[in-house]
Amino acid sequence: MELPTPQDLRERRKALDLTQSSLAEMAGVSQPLIARIEGGDVDPRLSTLRRIVNALDEAEGSVVRARDLMNESVVSISPDDSVRHARDRMLDEGFSQLPVIRDGSPVGIISNSDIRHVQEENVGELPVAEVMRESYTTVEPTATLEEIDAYLDHNAAILVVEGGQTVGIVTEADVAAHL
Repeated sequence: MELPTPQDLRERRKALDLTQSSLAEMAGVSQPLIARIEGGDVDPRLSTLRRIVNALDEAEGSVVRARDLMNESVVSISPDDSVRHARDRMLDEGFSQLPVIRDGSPVGIISNSDIRHVQEENVGELPVAEVMRESYTTVEPTATLEEIDAYLDHNAAILVVEGGQTVGIVTEADVAAHL
């Protein structure tokens, strides 16, 4: 991140037709602090500068959030369902993995790879809970595209969770479609 100068901040704020007070409110800082930063009288902490820049980004509408990208319809499986049912559901939906959700809360993920690696003959009869991986990446609806991109480098999909409940899913295809 290239750090903006006090002049950059002032010009950006004025271009958006924001007052120092409105920017301060959006960034959760005081108006006198904005004035002192823009005047070059004070060097803000990086966390404060980040909040100000994020507020300016929001005002420009350039910040893309998980809630902007996510699919609210999450195809999932229960941990009590059979592995066969999970496999059939993946085939029907054209997915290679499914989130495992109990009462709206994510508890894991099951993929074709997980199923293939089970050494039991009757793997299809096992409950999903015995085959699934318990870790799954989640973000809040307010997570930025930058955060989501970082997670998608290591995951095929990310669940969007609010208050412990699954509210959506973001995949690489969702990000690509947005771009």
